Amino acid sequence: MVSTFYAVRLPESSAADIDKLAKNFAFEPMSIAMPAGFEKQEVRKVNKAYQHIEAWISSVGAGIAVNDIDGDGLDNDLCVNDVRIDQAVVTPAPTRKDKYAPFALNPAPLGTSKTMAPMGCMPGDYNEDGRMDLLVYYWGRTPVIFVNKGEKGKPPTAASFTPTELLPGKRGAKYTGPLWNSNTAAVADFDGDGHDDIYIGNYFPDSPVLDPSKDGDVTMNASLSHAQNGGGGHFFRWTKNGYEKTDDAIPQGLNKGWSLGASAADLDGDRLPELFLAHDFGTSALLYNTSTPGKIRFSQVKAVHSGTVPKSKELGRSSFKGMGVDFGDLNHDGIYDMFVSNITTSFGIQESNFAYISQADSKEELAGRFKKGEAPYKDESSDLRLAWSGWGWDVKMGDFDNNGDLEITQALGFVKGKNNRWPQLQELATANDALVPNPLWWPNVKHGDDLAGSQRMRFFAKDADTGEYVNLSVALGLGEPVPTRGLATGDADGDGRLDLAVARQWGEPIFYHNVSENPGSYLGLKLTHPDGSPVVGAEVCVELPDGSKRVARLDGGGGHSGKRSTDVHIGLGKGVSGPLDAMVTWRDRTGEVHEQKLKLTPGWHSLELGTQVKEK
Repeated sequence: MVSTFYAVRLPESSAADIDKLAKNFAFEPMSIAMPAGFEKQEVRKVNKAYQHIEAWISSVGAGIAVNDIDGDGLDNDLCVNDVRIDQAVVTPAPTRKDKYAPFALNPAPLGTSKTMAPMGCMPGDYNEDGRMDLLVYYWGRTPVIFVNKGEKGKPPTAASFTPTELLPGKRGAKYTGPLWNSNTAAVADFDGDGHDDIYIGNYFPDSPVLDPSKDGDVTMNASLSHAQNGGGGHFFRWTKNGYEKTDDAIPQGLNKGWSLGASAADLDGDRLPELFLAHDFGTSALLYNTSTPGKIRFSQVKAVHSGTVPKSKELGRSSFKGMGVDFGDLNHDGIYDMFVSNITTSFGIQESNFAYISQADSKEELAGRFKKGEAPYKDESSDLRLAWSGWGWDVKMGDFDNNGDLEITQALGFVKGKNNRWPQLQELATANDALVPNPLWWPNVKHGDDLAGSQRMRFFAKDADTGEYVNLSVALGLGEPVPTRGLATGDADGDGRLDLAVARQWGEPIFYHNVSENPGSYLGLKLTHPDGSPVVGAEVCVELPDGSKRVARLDGGGGHSGKRSTDVHIGLGKGVSGPLDAMVTWRDRTGEVHEQKLKLTPGWHSLELGTQVKEK
C-alpha cells in the first residue's frame, strides 16, 4: 500500500524549486475601489426550484477586465463585475495617480428587471470610433453595449456611456426580451471582413433562473459528461448598420453546450481565428474557421483517436468540465498551444487540466490537418506538471518576468462555507443521466455549504532546467484561500511589467502590481487601425539574437470572465537591447491581409496598421 501511494500521489514541488523560481517575481497587492450606495448580498435570489442549490446557482459572475477605457495611453482602467452588488463597475487601476470615482454601468433607459445580473464585461471598440466601449453580458437578459462617448484623455464617468442593445427588441422600462443566461464572450474578426464580430456563450437555456417568484420552467444539465441542453452560443456579425445575429455558424451537436469559456486565435496562419468552446459537463471543442466575408462558419476538428491515449484526454472527445481556456506558444515553435481548465480536485472530482501542445511542424501542416477534420494536439499536462490544481476557472498566460517563457495563472475554487458537500456531489456524479436534469434530485448546496472553498489560485512558472512548471502562488503572496473567477492582465503603469487583476467570487477583487526587481527586456505594442481601434487578431513574431522566435497576438477578449488588455506584450529575456527583426501580420478594414517586416527596439511602440505600418 505504501508503494502504491508513492507511485500514484500527485507531484509536489520542493521548497528549493519554489525558491529558485520565486525570486524572479514580486507583486504588490492593492485594493480596488468600488462604488458605495449598493446593498450587498451573500447569495443570489433564485427560482424556487433552485433554492436548495442557491449557492451552486450563485457560484459564477465575478469578472474583471483591464484596458485603456479613457484613451490616456495606459491600461489603467478596470471593469469589475461584482456579484456582491450585482453591478458591472468601471474603476481606476490602483496604480493610477489621477484616480476618479468608480461608478456602475446602468442599462437604463433600456429595459431592466430585478431578475437580471451581470456576468462579465468585455472592452472593445464596437462602433469603430477609436474609443473603447464596454459590452456587458447578463443572466436574465441579452447583452448591452455601453457606447463610450467620453472625451479622450479625460477620466470616465457614468455619463460617458450610452447603453445600446446588442440584440434589438422591444423598448420599455421593464425588460421583456429573451431570458439569456450568458457566461462568456469572445471578440474577433471571425469572417475576415476587417471588422470585429462577437460570440456570446450562454450557460442555462433561456429560462427564469434568477426569478424567485417562479417555481420551475428551469433545468439542470442533462448529463455530467456530455450535456446538450444548455444555452449554447450566438454569433453577432459586424455590419455597417449594426451587429447582425447569425445562428448557423456552430456545428450541430455543439450549439447547445453549457458555455463557461471561449477564446479565439488564428492557429493555422490564414488570418481567420479558430474558436475553442469550453463547455461545462463535457463537449468542449476546437472549431476550425471556414468563414468568408459576410458568412461565419466553423467545422469541428478532433484529435486522431489513439489506443494509447484515454478518450477523455483527446481534443474534441473529452467528457471533462471545461471551465476556461487560453492560447499561447508554450514551446516556442511559433504555433499556439492551449491550456484548458477543468475540475481536478484530489479525492473530489479528479479530472485533469489540459495543456494541448501542437504536434504539427508548421502552420501549413496544421492547416492541412484541419481541412481533414484533424486536430494534431496532444495533452502534455501531466509531463509539464500542469494537470492537477483544483476546481479550475479562468486561465491567462503571460510573461510576468520578461524572460521569454509564458507563465500560466489559473483561478480556482467553487463555494466557500463550513459544511463539506463533497460526499453528496460525488453521489451526484454517479447518478443516472435521466435524473440529473431535474433540480429536485440535486443535493443541497446552500449558503454556508462548502465545495473547494479554500482552494488557492495558481501561478505556474516554467523551470528552465527541467521544462516542468512549478506553482508559486503562495510564495508570491497570490494564493489566498478564497474562490477566484476572472483573471486579467495588462501593463497598467507602462513600465513593461504585466500586472494581474483578479475577480473573487463573493470577495473583494484585488490588483497585483508587478514590482519584479530585475525583469528581462520586453516589447510592448499598441496596434491600431487608422480609425484608432485595436487591430484584433494582429500577430507579431519577433526573432531574438539567438535565433529563437516569440509570437503573440492582439487578443480581442476571451476566456471565462477575465479579459486581458488589447495591447501586445512579449518578453525578450535579459540582455536584449538592440533592434530586433519582427514580422507584423494583420487584416485592414477592407479585409485584405498584410504582413511587414520591421526593426523594433525593446520597449513600447504605437503602430498604426493601414495598408502599411506607420509608427506614431
